[in-house]
Amino acid sequence: MTLSELDKFIKNPNGIVLFYGDNTYLLEQYVRKIKKSFGECVQGINYIVVDEGNIDNIVSDISTPAFGYEKKLIIVKKCNLLKKEAKTKSKNLSIKSKLNDYIKENIEQIKESTIVLIIEDDVDKTELLSTIEKYGFVYNFKELKINDIIKNIVNIFNMYNMKISNENAKYIVELVGTDMQDIINEIWKLVSYKNNTGEVVKEEIDLIVTRKVEAVIFDLTDNLGNKNIAKAIDVLNGLLYNKEPIQKILITLYNHFKRLYIYKLSEEYNMNALECLNLKPNQTFLVSKYKKQSAYFNEKELDNILKEFRDLDYKYKIGLIDLNIGLESILCKYCS
Repeated sequence: MTLSELDKFIKNPNGIVLFYGDNTYLLEQYVRKIKKSFGECVQGINYIVVDEGNIDNIVSDISTPAFGYEKKLIIVKKCNLLKKEAKTKSKNLSIKSKLNDYIKENIEQIKESTIVLIIEDDVDKTELLSTIEKYGFVYNFKELKINDIIKNIVNIFNMYNMKISNENAKYIVELVGTDMQDIINEIWKLVSYKNNTGEVVKEEIDLIVTRKVEAVIFDLTDNLGNKNIAKAIDVLNGLLYNKEPIQKILITLYNHFKRLYIYKLSEEYNMNALECLNLKPNQTFLVSKYKKQSAYFNEKELDNILKEFRDLDYKYKIGLIDLNIGLESILCKYCS
């Protein structure tokens, strides 16, 4: 189903509907559109939310009439009904089988009286998926490409009669990530700060936007590569001041330097860096950043840094060292 076909369908939705994918912002928008199109929702009568706590009753919920109402809306949230058996709970196996059989045998009745909206992060090719694809409506909300995200940011600011350059829109993505809901949260902050007027500039983005820890790690690494120990420690302390868990900082640092190491190896062996780094299609802009930062270190240094992080984790877990002191020690060593 294309997005235009989905737009037509949700004006009068019916039957079995499956939404899944990484673009959670757009997915949630269409969930709201379906609820709006459906009309009045009375919990327990014509509107039921199914999760892992009450998934056992799903077939009963679908088959029970919406007394006093023409149709019933059932939203099934992330119950892993469309994952392969090895990836799901054993009790779900019989539920999936019963649901699969019920849909096949009663699809016309379901279409007349019920909307069953199943929401998942991801799906596997299973018998139930094949049944839903045959009798229902399936839409994969894929993550937007970076150019589409930038275009969306510019358009949202335009809606508020404000402007932002493509370059600064991309800068917001670099700081916040590619999740549209996170981006919109930061846009609202900028709109409020600017009082719905003028053009957003980089200095204002730096002042207002909350950087994800991954973006801050890029700053820390730049300072590390430039041998600026004072700024590197300041960045680390800033993360701690903002109550980022020290364990998360260590893991993020480790994963960041692992990617720098992988990029270094991809260059050495003439391999595709994007594939080696396992980046999503809308994260291609990160390749140039990893390329720049990997140049600060040789292959042996990166390997040693990774070993130091692993050793620090081990020593911290057995109580030999404070994690904060250990991190500062590693930063000082590689800034020297």
